[in-house]
Amino acid sequence: MNDFGRIEKRLKELPGNISFYYHNLITGEHFQYRAEEKLMAASVIKLYIMAAAFQQIAEGKLNPDQLISTRREDFVPSCGAVAYLHEGLEVTVRDLITLMIIFSDNTATNILIDLMGEDQINERIRSLGFRDVWLRRKMFDLEKSRQGIQNLITAEETGMLFQKLYESRLAGEKEDAQMLEILKCQQLNGKIPFYLKAAVPEPDIAHKTGEDEGITHDVGIIYGEEPFVVCFCGNETDTPGFERLMAEVSLELYQEVLQRKGRM
Repeated sequence: MNDFGRIEKRLKELPGNISFYYHNLITGEHFQYRAEEKLMAASVIKLYIMAAAFQQIAEGKLNPDQLISTRREDFVPSCGAVAYLHEGLEVTVRDLITLMIIFSDNTATNILIDLMGEDQINERIRSLGFRDVWLRRKMFDLEKSRQGIQNLITAEETGMLFQKLYESRLAGEKEDAQMLEILKCQQLNGKIPFYLKAAVPEPDIAHKTGEDEGITHDVGIIYGEEPFVVCFCGNETDTPGFERLMAEVSLELYQEVLQRKGRM
């Protein structure tokens, strides 16, 4: 069994608002630390936008092959690729979802928010069973950010989202499998996967990061003989220190399974 007391001690040593959620998807072993606290979401909110989009796809209300032409006024800085490409680029809804997740593309995210509607996305989030998660503004909306209007998540509900995905209980069996495949293609791999990339065997990891000033998150499923959910969420914290802990704890949790199975 995992030494969660030691993990909790390390979490408590970090400054700021730290949350952690662990759930073994085979054995049911579970541990959480302040996981119910609402935190500023950064790019983890994109998970819920993806879930809302795939729910609409499952219902036939959103066409994943619909072509969208990018406009200069849609372009926002920072994460992603779309804003660095030419205006008028045609991409499908599925392309936008993929870019939003694997490159955390802010422009793709905002186009999807405009396409589905902020209120409608929040209604979808509620219908999926999440009560403390809120989309309250688009990406890189500096005016609303200055007013203190932030998107919100909890580690607990994000962990539940991944469990529902794994068990095909979110948008539909086909749609949930597609979301997991997108998440496995994540290109931002400096947190949970950092040490796991050198593990033998190297596990698949379906995950999504989030970061901003003083904010760092990484949440997802680490696969193997006993896949498990881990959600590391931090606001107003020592981001390098927390990210080191994410990498170390993720490796330790994975190795514990291997040791128990006699693979190490």
